[in-house]
Amino acid sequence: MTERFSATQLLSEFPLEAGLAYLNHAAVAPWPRRASDAVARFAHENSHLGATHYPQWLTVEDQLRHNLARLINAPSAQDIALCKNTSEALSMVAAGLDWHEGDEIIITSQEFPSNRIVWESLVSRGVRIRVADIDRQDVTPEGAIEDLITDRTRLMSVSSVQYGTGLRLDAAHLGALCDSHGILFCLDAIQSAGAEPLDVQAAGAHFAMADGHKWMLGPEGLAFFYVAPEWRESLKLYEYGWHMVADPGNFDRKDWAPAPDARRFECGSPNLLAAHALEASTGLLLEVGLDQVRSLIDQRVSRLASGLDRIKGITPVTPPEPQRRLGIYTVQVDGLDNRHLCDRLAQQRVISASRGGGVRFSPHFYTPYAALEQALDTLERLVRQG
Repeated sequence: MTERFSATQLLSEFPLEAGLAYLNHAAVAPWPRRASDAVARFAHENSHLGATHYPQWLTVEDQLRHNLARLINAPSAQDIALCKNTSEALSMVAAGLDWHEGDEIIITSQEFPSNRIVWESLVSRGVRIRVADIDRQDVTPEGAIEDLITDRTRLMSVSSVQYGTGLRLDAAHLGALCDSHGILFCLDAIQSAGAEPLDVQAAGAHFAMADGHKWMLGPEGLAFFYVAPEWRESLKLYEYGWHMVADPGNFDRKDWAPAPDARRFECGSPNLLAAHALEASTGLLLEVGLDQVRSLIDQRVSRLASGLDRIKGITPVTPPEPQRRLGIYTVQVDGLDNRHLCDRLAQQRVISASRGGGVRFSPHFYTPYAALEQALDTLERLVRQG
């Protein structure tokens, strides 16, 4: 139980249907009640008053930037741009840097396509993509990444937590490696932002990004994009519009310059409906406290791990060490089609995902222990049935 919320309050914040074991926050998370209430109020106001109170909507967006800055320990809310998704933010980095033939980019063998395709698109410009095999047994994942560093390495782009296996990388260690070699560090934080204290400054990240619809408990279609202040003006722009200028309200002005803050990466009208939801959900995470959120997630994943270990024919994919995982726990079931098994679990109201070659479970800090027991009992029954 959290220090600030009783069990009753948590159940009120997450009114999931009775009998539904939702263990799929690494895909799309349910909203807390305060987020859905914020959207309902926004929709009601829009229906009855239109944009009469538009300036107040912007204060909500401003508060969201402050919430996000706190979640990742950015120097300032001015370092937070709001974009559509992680892929768009990664594309801004890929398109914004001045690449030269022979430049090298390091990624890992377990990256989600968003953090692979964007870099592969640069191959036609002479950029080389080097893929670190982080499944190697003879070296740590960080060691496998370090082995690929050369004097041509320009950028390292990794996910803080791998979407399939749940492997948690040591971002601070990788950031220090990048710093010592003069390499740019790009951190895809979609599987960690909102699930643990994230410190982009301590990690030495030049760029970081994450969608709001996973561990931040918000809607799809809104993400943060962090650019270290010293790199803000060095990243070339490729999207332009009325919103990204220094004087966005002066529509008659003919001369213009990019905004001095991270808003320069936001070319057009903001997604204020999603901003109302994400401001509310990130506010909840900050109220609970990210240290507490991380602790509660770890307790639930540990309970899952111990229960799954007792089921015959289960092989864990996620590393056993607590420091090597966060909210994801993936297992393979011997002799069964794991994708089909996910469908069978869903038919029994246990929501998981088929990832990493197995069944991926991902509880959040509020997930009732009864939901974990339901998932374990259901999986064991299905495994026995074959």
